[in-house]
Amino acid sequence: MAVYVSNLVINTGTSFSQTFNLEATETNSAYDLTGTTPAAQIRKHASSSSKTDFTTAINGAATNGAIDISLTPTQTSALKAGRYVYDIVITKGETKTTVVEGSVLVRAGVTR
Repeated sequence: MAVYVSNLVINTGTSFSQTFNLEATETNSAYDLTGTTPAAQIRKHASSSSKTDFTTAINGAATNGAIDISLTPTQTSALKAGRYVYDIVITKGETKTTVVEGSVLVRAGVTR
């Protein structure tokens, strides 16, 4: 499976959600997420000890290959405007695989 690169924009103080539809490169069909657990984090840079965990979930049937990530308004309010990095990792047994990664632009909200 290839690692997908997708850049995100998050506005502080708002809800954020994104769905990723993963595809198996060998078969050009939906990536089967059966038996996997997704996790995702945002950090200022990859080696930063400070992080924010996205809420993650498999969207619908695991065989559809869709993963949802989301942040609450409280979580986005705690982020300072600027550039960050994130990734989504799926775990199956002892194997961890990065399936999506990219940069995040956090923009300060105006309306509160």
